[in-house]
Amino acid sequence: MWDLIFKGGPLMSAILLCSIFALAVFIERWIYFKKAKVNVDDFMNQIRDNLKRNKILEAITLCDNLSSPLSSVLKAGILKYDCPRDEIKEAIDDASLHEVPKLERNLGIIATIAHIAPLLGLLGTVQGMIQSFRVIEEKAFSGVGANPSDLAGGIWVSLLTTAAGLVVAIPAYVAHNYLVSRVNDFVTEMEQSATSLVNILITRGEEHEV
Repeated sequence: MWDLIFKGGPLMSAILLCSIFALAVFIERWIYFKKAKVNVDDFMNQIRDNLKRNKILEAITLCDNLSSPLSSVLKAGILKYDCPRDEIKEAIDDASLHEVPKLERNLGIIATIAHIAPLLGLLGTVQGMIQSFRVIEEKAFSGVGANPSDLAGGIWVSLLTTAAGLVVAIPAYVAHNYLVSRVNDFVTEMEQSATSLVNILITRGEEHEV
């Protein structure tokens, strides 16, 4: 393996570095999403029960005990429990604007690697082809016939970078799409739970007025 990387030249090292970055980002995001995942139904049931019993502090504490974008967004709404609907929704929207970028953090790195890895591979191949034909030209000028093995050997070495670029780019593209789908799932859960929370708070307020 290291022999192939060495033969591929400097661009092969750059592709290898890209693969390490992509893997590191994927692992970091996977761990983050795993920690941020909550049982939405159970969590919302607990929030609903506390709010119906007018246990606002308990509901806030419940949100604080979870390290999740969902709990942060809901906490922002609960803190406005005595405010009109528009103010509650505005607080939730503001919290969402703060939490969604946390979910999307570093996804651009994987997307960039998925795009540039094949280009680096292609550039390495072009460089290898140029060098191969240069050798043939030099032998022609010196009056020595070019051996087909000279061209064949140069070509297969130069194609190593293209293969390496694709090997890195394809998993990176799949990983990026997977992480984006996870982000979309979190955002959907936040939107649905936020809507439920607003309805719970408004209903609670109306019941207390009566």
